[in-house]
Amino acid sequence: MNNSVTNTARLLGAGLRALLVLTLVTGVIYPLVITGIAQGLFSNKANGSEIKSAGKVVGSSLIGQQGYGMRYFQSRPANGLGENSLNTRYKLILSGATNLSADSPDLVKAVQQAKAKVVKDDSVPGYTVRPSQIPADAVTSSGSGLDPDISPQYAEIQVHRVAERNGLSVARVESLVKDHTESRTLGFIGDPRVNVLELNIALKALVAKG
Repeated sequence: MNNSVTNTARLLGAGLRALLVLTLVTGVIYPLVITGIAQGLFSNKANGSEIKSAGKVVGSSLIGQQGYGMRYFQSRPANGLGENSLNTRYKLILSGATNLSADSPDLVKAVQQAKAKVVKDDSVPGYTVRPSQIPADAVTSSGSGLDPDISPQYAEIQVHRVAERNGLSVARVESLVKDHTESRTLGFIGDPRVNVLELNIALKALVAKG
């Protein structure tokens, strides 16, 4: 009987010591080491890839925003966010896609309406957007609804409107887009892209300079 109690106590003690050691290693030391490495080598990414303007954090380079005025470049549609979030700008509660199939009548109708809107919004005197020019990212939302980037083609379509609304030359706005166009990752992964928030921050600064 005494041996049984002793063995049980020994096993419980060993289990408790193992629990404490593993808690210390995996719950304290490991997170601190990883956090230290991340902050030391990749601080921007570790802190959420924050984008600052005038010294204030205005968003993340990984999360798209909606609600830009027509003086600015527009993001991809965020149709999947309509019923999932209290607002579609930055303080999002949930993200999501529309989950509509490619042959869904609702999707076809939404794309047609989005195309018509792009043609209307981005056509200015001397420059008319043709439906055939409009890329897919201008009329469809991404899987998450939070894509922060647009294609250079969609940015180019918006150049004339942005130039006119801000009293800038088309050439200056085109140069701005070119400067903020990122190439394929490692030269072959993904497609060239333009981060809308970063581009609009640069546009605001350009307009302020006059």
